[in-house]
Amino acid sequence: MTTVSSPLTGHVIGLAAVPDPVFSGAMVGPGTAIDPVREPSVAVSPVDGVVVSLHAHAFVVVDRDGHGVLTHLGIDTVQLNGEGFEVLVNKGDTVVRGQEMVRWDPAAVEAAGKSPVCPVVALEATAEALTGLVEDGDVTAGATLFSWT
Repeated sequence: MTTVSSPLTGHVIGLAAVPDPVFSGAMVGPGTAIDPVREPSVAVSPVDGVVVSLHAHAFVVVDRDGHGVLTHLGIDTVQLNGEGFEVLVNKGDTVVRGQEMVRWDPAAVEAAGKSPVCPVVALEATAEALTGLVEDGDVTAGATLFSWT
């Protein structure tokens, strides 16, 4: 079983509330979403594993069980072309839960006209594979969001 932790501090809103149909419809996979605090912060790895995909606005870490977890920093933030994001790791790196991955400023993302809401998605999973899914309430980086069996 994989425990997936929050990569950010903020308020959990659940995937259904994400302002993007690909995420809100769970087309990429089940999970939840965080409306982050509006201050410069660092997104951390939600699991121990290997960084298999890395962009300024999003990263995927795959754990030893082959579970890939996508953290997407904001919605449509790819259009910012990395502006306001500082990547702190490299693709292929082995990381541990809580390790700093990307420095960013959710308030600046919002000021640029994008939503800072961050989906945290269990890639290629079924909703039934997730237990203890948090979809509401305040959360700190490192707190458990869900377990994946």
